[in-house]
Amino acid sequence: MQQFSNQEIADLKSRIDEIHELLAARGGDEPAVPARVELEPSGDVAAPRLVDQLSFSIQARRMRRHHFGSAQMSGPTWDMMLDLMLANANGRILSASDLATGAGVPLSSGLRMIASLEAMGLVKRSIDERDRRRTIVRLTDAGTERMASYFEKVGLALRSNRAG
Repeated sequence: MQQFSNQEIADLKSRIDEIHELLAARGGDEPAVPARVELEPSGDVAAPRLVDQLSFSIQARRMRRHHFGSAQMSGPTWDMMLDLMLANANGRILSASDLATGAGVPLSSGLRMIASLEAMGLVKRSIDERDRRRTIVRLTDAGTERMASYFEKVGLALRSNRAG
């Protein structure tokens, strides 16, 4: 079986992504769901897993965009939402600077991203009572609900892909 370089895989993923975007644009509101790719039997089990993982990654990203209704919900902004959800689940609090650091962005960029999430009703900011210089960021009830329902959908899709 032919081995693909990382660059070739990235190019293939990008092209598949473009095709799915075109199909999604033609087909209405629901995101296009990548079909399972069957490969010739070769004894190499890593290749089919990689293709399945790539396909599922694309599917999950489309589900996230559709679920949250915003292309902004990616990259560092998505990292912030994941950090907030994990902190919420563990009973911890995070500051704006914690979120920016965790997302790998400067504080000024992080604050803009947090403001955007706040405008979407997903997070709320408050002043830390122990250190008034610090801003605490928490998921709103709506933000927690949206994240939980997104991960329920991803879980269903993952189980469906494994069964298929």
